[in-house]
Amino acid sequence: MVCHQVINSVFWCFILLVVMLTFFTTNASSTEKTKIEDKEMNVIDQCWRFNPKWRKHRQQLTVCSVGYVGKMTNNIGKDLIHYTVTDPRDHPLNPAPGTLRYEASRIQGKVWITLKRNMNIKLVRPLLISSFTTIDGRGVDVHIADNACLMIYKATNIIIHRIRVHHCRPQAPGMMMGPDGKIISLGQVDGGAIRLVSASEIWIDHNTLYNCQDGLLDVTRGSTDITISNNWFREQNKVMLLGHDDEFVRDKNMKVTVVYNYFGPNCHQRMPRIRHGYAHVANNLYMGWVQYAIGGSMESSLKSQSNLFIAHATGKKEVTWRKSSNGIGDTWKFYSVGDAFENGASFVETKGGQVTKPNYSHEQNFKVVDAKYVRSLTSSSGVLQCSKTSIC
Repeated sequence: MVCHQVINSVFWCFILLVVMLTFFTTNASSTEKTKIEDKEMNVIDQCWRFNPKWRKHRQQLTVCSVGYVGKMTNNIGKDLIHYTVTDPRDHPLNPAPGTLRYEASRIQGKVWITLKRNMNIKLVRPLLISSFTTIDGRGVDVHIADNACLMIYKATNIIIHRIRVHHCRPQAPGMMMGPDGKIISLGQVDGGAIRLVSASEIWIDHNTLYNCQDGLLDVTRGSTDITISNNWFREQNKVMLLGHDDEFVRDKNMKVTVVYNYFGPNCHQRMPRIRHGYAHVANNLYMGWVQYAIGGSMESSLKSQSNLFIAHATGKKEVTWRKSSNGIGDTWKFYSVGDAFENGASFVETKGGQVTKPNYSHEQNFKVVDAKYVRSLTSSSGVLQCSKTSIC
């Protein structure tokens, strides 16, 4: 009888243990998921971040882009080459296998780049990124910093995702290996983080950029069909330039989407500064500015939609700045639709006329949500902290 009672007690203790383990495991998983679900996650992140097996399905990212870049499905296919960076070193003329420059200069075709471990990459010369390249930094902590940085020159279909680019420095003219494996001469580089020159269909997403000697992101010389999303721009004077200079009229065809980005702290101006082209700036968070947040010249057009502009307690309150041409004014088209303003921030719109529409195609289109959700939509901007076991 006593033995039976002991066995019975052990049985129920075992059942209780199983129930407790199940409860706590389920509760932990539920809590982990709720940390994401409680936020008003933006449409790009909703597309892939709920998938706990994103590591096995990295290419799912290509259908998540919105705005003028469209979908990035040209970056995948049966001919996709998977390349893993294992070596943080850089040699501009003779790159070794396993380095980032080796992929950029030696490997041709569609390439999906991942990195084996956390690393700091100090580029000796600027890295020219080839067409149909994806740099996917999810799952590791990657810094490109402290010297030369990134350039996209006459290339198309490129994704730069989840890396930190900072403390970029000017570079004197010099020799380096280009995307086709040939040695080329590159002129003076001003020290920006990412520069686009005559590029198209480029997606810059979930990166953290800061503290460079020139700008953080330049879209120049006829570049178009660009989406800049979910990035964190901070600690910078000149942040983002759209359009090369006043004389480069080919930038009239430039179309850029700037969405779900976080600007600040300590960003002074150019968020963005537009010449000639058109920008749709939507659902971004602006944490103050020193000179202005958004500027333009040379008949540039802007639709500022459902952004949150928070001015500093003291200093400039006006969001916009416009440069006159030859002292006779200009015909900018700057419109604010559904923007929210705090701490006295204000936006000077173009008088009369109609709001310029993005005119997106079906695959480019996305819903711009109410500005009251912008804090939540941008709360994961910049480099994501990805769990080693499941969610990102």
